[in-house]
Amino acid sequence: MDKMAMYAFLAGTLSTFLALIAYVFYAISGVRAARMATAGAPMTTGRVGFVSGPRTASIGHYATLLGWLGFALIGASLVFRAIATGHGPFSNMYEFSIAFAWGILGAYYWFEHKYHQRMLGLLALPVALGMLLYASTIPADIEPLVPALQNNLLLSVHVATAIVAYGSFTVAFAAAILYLAQPESGRWGLPKPAVLDEIGYRAIVVGFPFLTLVIVLGALWADVAWGRYWGWDPKETASLVTWFIYGAYLHARVMRGWRGRKAAILLIVGFGATLLTYFGNLFFGGLHSYSGLG
Repeated sequence: MDKMAMYAFLAGTLSTFLALIAYVFYAISGVRAARMATAGAPMTTGRVGFVSGPRTASIGHYATLLGWLGFALIGASLVFRAIATGHGPFSNMYEFSIAFAWGILGAYYWFEHKYHQRMLGLLALPVALGMLLYASTIPADIEPLVPALQNNLLLSVHVATAIVAYGSFTVAFAAAILYLAQPESGRWGLPKPAVLDEIGYRAIVVGFPFLTLVIVLGALWADVAWGRYWGWDPKETASLVTWFIYGAYLHARVMRGWRGRKAAILLIVGFGATLLTYFGNLFFGGLHSYSGLG
């Protein structure tokens, strides 16, 4: 089963890479079609549009299919790995990096289906691919669980909620970057700013409750493993800071009507905090230092 997990992982990584290439060609094709459609017409605004003609739509369709295939293959890799190890993807950074990538793809394709904005794939898929490539560089050995991790059900749910939260935050990050990338003279074929703003908000509405569950379930696990609910461990503290950032975003948006650039900047800061939380145990130490990289 371990070999099956590795084969599925490699195939999923390749499929995700090909999907990203297809999204790039989709974007180029749409902008090129727009230029051709406006050839000879006066461009009073200097705007570069986007036209999803038959060829462009076909490329986008294949990009989505390849991405879904990558999502399925990486999911299969996690299942095979769980069968081989007897537990969920929580024992080391290799397993959780693959799970993180899977969560990103799942969240992205949910939002692509809902909003039909494939341009988000230009930023969401590179993050997922980066996680997969990172996983390929670190040890994948199956080792006995350390005592703190010997609570399969609680930790599996803890990791599952983190996967949903981190995947949603990645989509919000992609929407925020695309929002800030809009030039004053035109949209460059990007989704409308109001749509990107809405996607970023909806992604946090999905992810924030799951991040709350991550912290609560982590506290319950800490009580079982270490005899205390909270100890200001670096990873615990980073998770709490991330929670406050996204909580501040929701408060600013709902209560103070923040939209646009200020909200997008908060989403980017929040995603930076998410990555710090994820990778922090590698250099902060603490009780969460069971990455398998020691």
